[in-house]
This record gives sequence, C-alpha cells and structure tokens, in this order.
Amino acid sequence: MKIMVTAPSFSSEISGIQRQAFNMVRCLLRRPEISRVDLVVAPWQTKLVQPADYCAGDRLAIHVAPMDPSSLSRNLWYYRGLPKLAARLQPDVVHLSYPVPLKRASFGCVTVVTLHDLYPYEIPANFGFPQVIFNRLILRQCLKNVDAIACVSETTLRRLRQYAPLPRWRKAIRIYNCVEPEPVCATHSPLPGWRGEPFLLSVAQHRINKNIALLIRAFYLLHLRSELHPAMKLVVVGIGGPETRRIQQLLLQLGIERNVLLLRGLSDPELQWCYSRCEALVAPSKTEGFGLPVAEGLLAGCRIVCSDISAFREVGGPHCRFVALGSEEEDRLATAIRETLQEPPRQPLSLPHLSTDVLAKQYLRLYSSLTPTNLSLQNTEGLASSLAAAAKQPFYEGASQSRPRGRSDQRGYI
Repeated sequence: MKIMVTAPSFSSEISGIQRQAFNMVRCLLRRPEISRVDLVVAPWQTKLVQPADYCAGDRLAIHVAPMDPSSLSRNLWYYRGLPKLAARLQPDVVHLSYPVPLKRASFGCVTVVTLHDLYPYEIPANFGFPQVIFNRLILRQCLKNVDAIACVSETTLRRLRQYAPLPRWRKAIRIYNCVEPEPVCATHSPLPGWRGEPFLLSVAQHRINKNIALLIRAFYLLHLRSELHPAMKLVVVGIGGPETRRIQQLLLQLGIERNVLLLRGLSDPELQWCYSRCEALVAPSKTEGFGLPVAEGLLAGCRIVCSDISAFREVGGPHCRFVALGSEEEDRLATAIRETLQEPPRQPLSLPHLSTDVLAKQYLRLYSSLTPTNLSLQNTEGLASSLAAAAKQPFYEGASQSRPRGRSDQRGYI
C-alpha cells in the first residue's frame, strides 16, 4: 500500500500540525504492509525533515511542493497542484495533515484528512474577520469531500458531531496523535543567558485559545505575592501569531519582560531539555483539540497545571492539576501553580495508547477499510453507505443545535 502525506503549512518552524504529520509518517513506516510513503512539504519546511531521521531505507520519498508562503499560494497548490502530484505518484491514499481545499473529482484514490479541532467555529477570534469566513469554508469543503476523517481525540470527534451533519461524522473515527518519549535531550540550555534559574514552561503558539495572557498575569501575581522563587522565570515556547503583540505589550505593562522568555524554533532535543528541567508545565488553554504539550510533559515526568477542558482531561487523566476557567481564574491559576510546585517531583509516565505501534495499526485498518474491495463488502449501514450519503448531502446552515456560549454567530452546521 502506498500512502501520500501532505504537510505544507505556513510555518517554517516546527508546530503541532507538522509534528503530527511527521510522527504519522514514522507510524506508517513501522508497518511492512506500507510499501512507500510520499511526504510532501513546503520549500520552507525542508530543514525540518530529513530522510535519515526515519530509518526508512528507500520506502520514504520527500517531495517539495512549488508554492510561496502566502495562504493563497498554498491553497491553490492543494486545490490544483496536489491532484497532479497524486496522479503522477499514484498513491493508494492521500492523507491531508489538516483541512485544505480539496477537489475530490480530481483524485483517483482515497482521501483522508486529520481533523485537529473545530477552531473556526469554537473560537473565531483565533482568525479574525474576515479570515474566519474563509477558514470555515475550507473546513466545510474539505470535510465534505474526503472519504474519511481522522479526529485526533474523542474531544474533537464530539465537536465534529456537534457542528457537522450526520453523514459527515459517520465517516469520522478517532486516531490519537502519536506521542512517544524524545530519545535525545540537548546537553546545553536553549534558554538565552540561563544560569540555573528555576522556570515554569508553557508550549503554545501565540493564539487566543492558548490563553498566554492569563498565564502571564498569574505569574505576575505570584511574584507580587512573593510566592515564587525570586529568580523564577516563565518560558513560553511557540511560534508567533495574532496574540504576539498583545503578549509583548502586557509584559511591558507589568514590567516583567526580563522574567518571561518568548522562544521559538527549538529543536525536539532542546524542547526535551525544557520539559526535563522545568519546575512545572502550565497549559491554561480555553480550548484544544488534543493537548500535545500535556502528553509530552507526562512522558517527561513534568508536574502539570492545566485548564479544566475536555481535551486535557482526556490526555492527562488523574495526572494533572486542573483549573476551572471563568471568574477569578487568574487567582485560581496562581494558587494551582503554587500548590503544584510544593508537590514532589513526578516520574515519567508510559502512554502506550499513543505509541507508533498502536497507532500504525489503526491507520492501516482505516486505509484498508477504504479500499474499493473492502468498501464493496460493507453493508448498507456501514462505511460505504455513509460515504455515499455524504457525497449527496448538501452543505447548509441554520439547523438547530446548541450554541457555544457568548457567540451569536456560531449557529449552523459545517
């Protein structure tokens, strides 16, 4: 079986989407049934992936898609260029690492998309207006046209059921992100000027849902109360985004810019260094699709403080200290951090359900179920009928559903 995995996105630095795509490739290459994997990246992503990193022999081919960094260029390549590349390489399955414009009639093979979240509907402020309108349209168009949807968590699968018509989520299953212990840890600190000071760690892109501003205010409050070690720092690792300017302004306003490090572009070994040496990992997100830093923190033995949201509950279980968001959230987060720092150090956990061996089998089962031979064997209530119904189902809005609190523009299916 030949699989094509597409990874081009806007960032030239490692992000959750790229990490998921690259880890999925590692999963697939574990299976002897996979004869070839074609990994497609953007020109600015070539430094992030090298064939030798996968120990794949000649079963992995890396292709650089011709595009420029603009969103228009990327989307046009997905809509026009990807079908041409697939026609030339003849994969059995094209697996999109996130929703993109998809011209289904141009593909002669199965198409699958990984769905990380429903942010365009859950938290439109992440994108701003009018960009959120285009993100919703692309999400809807992609989910309609693919043959299957691989949700990264039960939380994302439930969100899909909330926002999507029945035929959409009938072709969806849950396949977790692959998360395994990083085998290499950097020997030198990636923190500029670090001299052994204790630090809190947050791994988050600068977007509204990550709630970095709340974490900064809680960190400031702890220093104001003298409840932290005087030299304690806050290290935020993540690529820039719509919230970067607001974060920088908040640091200047509170006068703690020297106590907070905003880092980006760390390698996996450098990030592992941060996990292994931080006093605690803090993740105060408003919403998440999976919670990759929480899983990585558990594998590294971090003490973890995180917001009480379903994705973190699903990943962290009883191993995290959860904080309810809402009124007095700043004080509650500060208290939770202080109390967590008083706990004894944690031991690394094993998360076998997120391992490459387990997830590789799940991917293979999904792909095998979508081959024409297997589809013909499905009964009328099975996958084949639901896919046929999905192809005929029109896009529409205005159907009744529960509306996320505080947003008047959320009603309607994707």
